[in-house]
Amino acid sequence: ATGYPLAYTAAKIALGHTLPELPNAVTKTTTACFEPSLDYIVTKIPKWDLAKFSTQVKREIGSAMKSVGEVMAIGRTFEESLQKAIRQVDPRYTGFEAYVKPEDLDHALAVPTDTRLFAVAHAMYNKNYTVDQIHEITKIDKWFLYKIDNIVQASRAIKERGSVEAIEHELMAQSKRLGFSDLQIAHLVNSTENVVRAHRKSLGVTPFVKRIDTLAAEYPAHTNYLYTTYNASEHDVKFDDNGTMVLGSGVYRIGSSVEFDWCAVTCARKLRDMGHKTIMVNYNPETVSTDYDEADRMYFEELGWERVMDIYELERSSGVIVSVGGQLPQNIALRLKKSGVTVLGTDPENIDMAEDRHKFSKVLDSIGVDQPEWAEVSTVNDAKEFANRVGYPVLIRPSYVLSGAAMNVIYEEEDLEHKLSAAASVSPEHPVVITKFIDNAQEIDVDAVAHEGKLLVHAISEHVENAGVHSGDATLVLPPFSLYDEDMARLKEIAEKVAKAFNISGPFNMQVIRKPSEEGYEGEPELKVIECNLRAS
Repeated sequence: ATGYPLAYTAAKIALGHTLPELPNAVTKTTTACFEPSLDYIVTKIPKWDLAKFSTQVKREIGSAMKSVGEVMAIGRTFEESLQKAIRQVDPRYTGFEAYVKPEDLDHALAVPTDTRLFAVAHAMYNKNYTVDQIHEITKIDKWFLYKIDNIVQASRAIKERGSVEAIEHELMAQSKRLGFSDLQIAHLVNSTENVVRAHRKSLGVTPFVKRIDTLAAEYPAHTNYLYTTYNASEHDVKFDDNGTMVLGSGVYRIGSSVEFDWCAVTCARKLRDMGHKTIMVNYNPETVSTDYDEADRMYFEELGWERVMDIYELERSSGVIVSVGGQLPQNIALRLKKSGVTVLGTDPENIDMAEDRHKFSKVLDSIGVDQPEWAEVSTVNDAKEFANRVGYPVLIRPSYVLSGAAMNVIYEEEDLEHKLSAAASVSPEHPVVITKFIDNAQEIDVDAVAHEGKLLVHAISEHVENAGVHSGDATLVLPPFSLYDEDMARLKEIAEKVAKAFNISGPFNMQVIRKPSEEGYEGEPELKVIECNLRAS
């Protein structure tokens, strides 16, 4: 959080050096013998992935660690950094809002859980609890509660305006200084993010880029460790590099971990080797990609459309790479393209075709690549009709998700409705596809790189567990130990067809089901593609 290489300095001291003789790694001009002075506020929030599990999982937080990662947000007010951090925890959050509305509110406030912050929001926004009441129940320091109340009051003021056009310069500037996102403001006045952004820019309310220097600018500093804020009046840097932006993967969560960090770092290093200036955007303090030595400029920032657009426009970036940061960059790729951003690698229109289950299945049908029977469903009756036709079990698959979120195998009709609504809520703008689930089948992973639709290199690994265990939880073996040469050749052919159909330029990965022939060893096994992501695995 300080941006200071503490471990490095501690190692030097352990070797017998003293602080006055060590150079300050941040300023490069003073010594390490100094008292840090900070002109920013950092908020960290753990990522608890407890929603992944059934309702029996105990969500109370205590001395035993339950988090799988953490986010770190930087601002110049507590309100600004808190709201940034909330959005970083989950892209569905827009800021400090009542995402839970517990029936027993006092109990939800008294007992620490992964959603208690949103119970506080419910108490303030909807139940008109005072700061004193909430303090009495939660024992949260009033300093924090008064700061949170500033957000609540600003939210009410925005809502009272009723329309985007009625939000004047002062209220817009104040709300942005308190960390409100454009989308959050849009929801309060029944508008859209694009309209709010255009209005905000017409009022001249735009973010400033500040440098983390640990010295509150008392001495000149030379770090490239940056963040954006509305609580400033000038930039700390000049924008003349036209660097290439690499979007990181954000917070570690179940199914998304260090592999994406490795991808982003390797990508940035290769760009530098090729003579390009690099701009890394990420907000995970546990990563190498947020080490400010890894890129020419490191923005410790959100990975939503609004912030990526802010940085892209300020830096006049030469292009954005969305294929090495897991699911978050993929989710905004198409919108970035439609906003005039140069997205490097595979065309976002083709990324959308692969992520949107319905479009993806239609493409596979058109190129003669086998897949399990499927249907796009919009009602429970449609789903029941399909399941009865193909027979249970069936698999529900939402679009644009990482690590199998809301993906469920259904064995009987009673489960269908509940699981369908969970899938629809996780990615509401995109269709839910229901497919026949193939029992007792083997799952195979194909990781590959293509250029302009031509397959360049591929690797095939097989799962030890039967299909149905997510590849993030499965045991994979590379090279495969039970596949025949004929299977390997057919898998390569499938990869070539997919690369060509989606005109892929960059990494992609596929999951393929292998079902032995009913004729035994004499017949050819079925190979059915169940998923393809146009990004590093």
